[in-house]
Amino acid sequence: MRHSTKRVSVRANQPQRNTIGVDTSDKKSRICVLSPDGEILEETEIPTSMPGYTRYFKRQVPALVTCEVGSHSAWIEIVLRDCGHDVIVANPREIEGMRKRNHKTDKRDAFLLARSALQSPESLHGITQRSPEIRRDMTLMNARDSLVEARTALVNAVRGFVKPTGHRIPKISTHAFHKKALEHIPADLGPALEPLLVTIAGLTQQIDHYDREIERCAKKHPVTERLRQVGGVGPITSLLLVLVIMDPKRFKKSRDVGAYLGLVPKTYQSGESSPQLGITKSGNVLLRRLLVGSAHYILGPFGEDSDLRRYGLALAERGGKAAKKKAVVAVARKLAVLLHRLWVTGKDYEPLRNSTRRTSKRAIA
Repeated sequence: MRHSTKRVSVRANQPQRNTIGVDTSDKKSRICVLSPDGEILEETEIPTSMPGYTRYFKRQVPALVTCEVGSHSAWIEIVLRDCGHDVIVANPREIEGMRKRNHKTDKRDAFLLARSALQSPESLHGITQRSPEIRRDMTLMNARDSLVEARTALVNAVRGFVKPTGHRIPKISTHAFHKKALEHIPADLGPALEPLLVTIAGLTQQIDHYDREIERCAKKHPVTERLRQVGGVGPITSLLLVLVIMDPKRFKKSRDVGAYLGLVPKTYQSGESSPQLGITKSGNVLLRRLLVGSAHYILGPFGEDSDLRRYGLALAERGGKAAKKKAVVAVARKLAVLLHRLWVTGKDYEPLRNSTRRTSKRAIA
């Protein structure tokens, strides 16, 4: 999950109060208010807007309010706290279990959220929202990624339009595609495809602008310089890792970072059956994709000799249909662990640290 964990404790001497469950949709939010004894005091619907929430929750006595995490949860939490309420923003992994029912309604979801907050708020594994500054920086990263995806789609479209003519556009870097592709496009397709090349050029210019802004943002987090010592890790990957994790001390072990970012295999063991499954793919999608891209670079022809590279190549050499793919994911997972370790310890990166240790031990023996 993309936020850090924040648990809400309920003490025995804490004054009893109402609990309120909020099931949020884009236009309307369903409300369920429970008394300390679990009695339904009110069920209603309010607009999903700042004025709508402010009007309703200002007239409520201070309560423990539970809402779902989502696109509205950041501002909802701020409004609720300003109205004097305690708030749990429930972890979606826990909510997912609630939703696997035969009869799901917004009204019932609001009730179940309120009941969970009343009976066992810890079971909701409340999360801490990112600060407005971090959200702004992450919006910058996500906006850049949207442009990159749009440019990739247009580049692939141009290549696809040219193929049926018997011609083929050779390998060209995406950054230079709009400059070099035109000479390989048949003359009769020029009028149709040149506007796409102009659009690709504009997207490339905007992406370059984002890259400069990201470099500027990275300077606010000096640790990104340390992380960039690892080959294949640039300003975008290092900055996004810092923004997603926020506080490196939230993990007891660096190894836990791999699971947090969804780079560990799923498990489903039942009796004698224990099939091999894919990775969980939980956590930040963009960061996971960037780490996999860095792993491709580490294992590629330009990757420097390092423990990570040797580990990945050894896995790939074992053969098998998906050996290379598994090696890339394994290296991405170890890379995430390594970056967190460098962040926590403040040490410089040593590419062959483990290999050198093993060599030294053999020499001593």
